[in-house]
Amino acid sequence: MNATDVLEISRDAIWVMLKISAPLMLVALVVGLAISLVQALTQIQEQTLTFVPKILLLFVVFVLTIPFMSTTLVEFTRELMAKAVGIGASG
Repeated sequence: MNATDVLEISRDAIWVMLKISAPLMLVALVVGLAISLVQALTQIQEQTLTFVPKILLLFVVFVLTIPFMSTTLVEFTRELMAKAVGIGASG
């Protein structure tokens, strides 16, 4: 295994991490901004108001994106294991 292989695997791992975390992060961002806007407009400064809707929506999005996340991770793991077998066979 040379440096090129390590960089390629690292790049793929970072890409998979971004693909998996993007839906949750975007929902958290949008919900946080919407709640902050409502709090600024109504001058309600309740701390729990920010957490409860965000947690509920993140849970819903997580449940809806579990098939996508698991498929992405399985594909990445298969590719990684195929590379490991290829490296083991050539070494």
